[in-house]
Amino acid sequence: MSPSTPADAEEAGRAREDVLTALEAIERRVLWLSTAIIDHANRVRPNRSGLKVGGHQASSASMASIMTALWFGQLSAEDRVSVKPHASPALHAINYLLGELDDDQLTTLRAFGGLQSYPSRTKDPDPVDYSTGSVGIGATAPLWGAIARRYVDGHFGGAGTGWQYSLLGDAELDEGAVWEALRDPMVQNLGEAVWIVDLNRQSLDRVIPGIAADALEGMFAAAGWQVLTLKYGSLLRELFARPGGEPLRTRIDAMGNPEYQRLLRCTASELRERLPGAGSTAGPIAELIASLDDASLLAALRNLGGHDLGALLDAFEAIDDTRPTVVLAYTVKGHGLPTEGHPQNHSSLLTADQMAALAQRLGTDLEHPWSRFDEGSQESALCAATADRLRRPARALQAPPEVPSDLGRPAPTGTGTTQQALGRTLLDLTRRAPGAAERIVTVSPDVSSTTNLGGWLNKAGVWSPTEHADWFADDAETILHWRERPTGRHLELGIAETNLVGLLGELGTTWERWGQPLLPIGVIYDPFVNRALEPWSFGIYAGGQSVLVGTPSGVTLAPEGGAHQSITTPSLAIEQPGCLGYEPAFAIDTEWCLLAALGNLGKPEGSSAYVRLSTRPVDQSLAAVPDDSVARERRRRQVTAGAYRLRQHAAPVVTLAAMGAAVPDALAAADRLAALGHGADVVCVTSPDLLFRACQARRGQGRERDQQWVLDQVFPAERATPMVTVLDGHPHTLAFLGTIRNTPVTTLGVTRFGQSGSLEDVHSHHGIDADSIVAAALDLVD
Repeated sequence: MSPSTPADAEEAGRAREDVLTALEAIERRVLWLSTAIIDHANRVRPNRSGLKVGGHQASSASMASIMTALWFGQLSAEDRVSVKPHASPALHAINYLLGELDDDQLTTLRAFGGLQSYPSRTKDPDPVDYSTGSVGIGATAPLWGAIARRYVDGHFGGAGTGWQYSLLGDAELDEGAVWEALRDPMVQNLGEAVWIVDLNRQSLDRVIPGIAADALEGMFAAAGWQVLTLKYGSLLRELFARPGGEPLRTRIDAMGNPEYQRLLRCTASELRERLPGAGSTAGPIAELIASLDDASLLAALRNLGGHDLGALLDAFEAIDDTRPTVVLAYTVKGHGLPTEGHPQNHSSLLTADQMAALAQRLGTDLEHPWSRFDEGSQESALCAATADRLRRPARALQAPPEVPSDLGRPAPTGTGTTQQALGRTLLDLTRRAPGAAERIVTVSPDVSSTTNLGGWLNKAGVWSPTEHADWFADDAETILHWRERPTGRHLELGIAETNLVGLLGELGTTWERWGQPLLPIGVIYDPFVNRALEPWSFGIYAGGQSVLVGTPSGVTLAPEGGAHQSITTPSLAIEQPGCLGYEPAFAIDTEWCLLAALGNLGKPEGSSAYVRLSTRPVDQSLAAVPDDSVARERRRRQVTAGAYRLRQHAAPVVTLAAMGAAVPDALAAADRLAALGHGADVVCVTSPDLLFRACQARRGQGRERDQQWVLDQVFPAERATPMVTVLDGHPHTLAFLGTIRNTPVTTLGVTRFGQSGSLEDVHSHHGIDADSIVAAALDLVD
């Protein structure tokens, strides 16, 4: 609001100057603390290994102004910020000034159990809104966090409002995930999303010659974003208004990034020679800068918009809350440090002499580096007021709904697929466990119909902040109804899998952020799981608990050929921390595994899950589910613990351990071996991940709660025989099973790119058909 009188305007001007003076002092302290935190980790703290500890003094310095203006002049308690990885010391410095860290914790950067190398929600002792460190993922996470907040608030309330900020470096814009996120239709109306780009025009190795802000402006604007560019600070803008100022602006505007960075390394006298350049404008520029003393000249050249606190505050006030906003803030990498602007300053460390000089210039003490502001000072008052403003009320964690372990339906008969069982289980949950079903939210990238989610989607509806007309509602030939409304429970993104798992991760943190647990399920084609794995893994690291379903999978896709066949995915869950893995063979197994996975979500001891499903039609009677309720429950427990004995011969000489789509071939092979006089037990593996954990626990390398009992029930010592393992995936996934009883083992699986063809031809080609299993078993028996 504009002041109503000249006196009001004068008072407002004085108040602003007082605030800016305090902010400048805080900015200097943030610069010092972030630099000293890294210095202590590398130069002061004892280092037995001699390895460089590292840290990024220059990267933190370039963000000091932006973060000071944002935290101490803009943020509210409901806002959330993703901080670029290499600025984590600046975040810790701010949290220290706000009372969130003690002195001794500042000495633990990159020490075991101390401050993490990059901001971590789950491992850092101070408040961190988003884990970052995997380039591009931290930039986009607040977009998915905004959608998750809207979803929770619309369905259950209590998530409030608040802005979602991403602080990212310009080199991070090279990541494809950034532009995939910008292009997604769900992002275009997120008015609470603000990206602030640290446009320092440097990467790890060099000054980047080709970064052009006007090109970035055009790309963001084309995606529907508001673009605010902060190129010059008040000192430079004042110079541009003087005689000779316009040629100076033109000269700097036309200057390449490397030349500008080189000028930052010049003394004042060198700058007076180089800055005017050549041509007709050199004279007016030289005359203009001749009017400046050396200190003013050096300060003006560095006075870019990303270091002008007033310009930053004005930009924050200008944000349009009807669409996403990007602030392109020109900065100097290493601003305020002796290394500023140097092309190799990314990982460089200040020397002891440089630290001493920096301490003297910034008004601090190298021998007592962790001093806060004096009590009663304006800076101390601003820190205290900011801490009060940003303090979030403690939220009670609501327990997730009880997920039944068994829906009680008779085991299916006839022919069916595990992929079909996914949709059927979700629909059954709405009828038999509505409390759990209302917490389920599904996410897919334009594959809802082809992954058998159609029935669920028709039942649950598509989530949208506002209701949209379904223009095909009265079309009798339309099977999949796209009803978009705020009560919907399915979110459909574009085709980019990284967007899907980014959203999945944020939906999986709502239990902790707002005390409202969700049961998120993401469904993608299994061949694309590897594409999505890294951001999904990072979401798990950040505390997001979700279920990722990969379907259809394997070479069992047959006619689709090598372009759409997954080989390595069966072992991913074994190798992924914080995740359980399942690959069921039958519809009833799918139900039990999915219910077990959902029951692990939304709580401190919870876990994500990966479920691999197939489109192979399977005779469901082969599952031989016991009719007796006690025997059925025993089977269910074994299914969700990793394996069960599907067929037991009176005198076995070989064991066939099969998983997923390979189980029918294993059963057929067992029949043929019996006809040849060789008894075969058949074990159906539902989770190599859980079996491996049980093996590790039995050796004292796992956790007490890992279910070792399943090894004795499914692989008893008295029935130990040579073993053939088989799956539609890489054979190493099940290779460890031979170590349970130290039996000889032959591992069958897929190790080559796929081929188009019938299922029978493709399985034969890869050696996972019944013929191949029989041959491997006979070799072992002989």
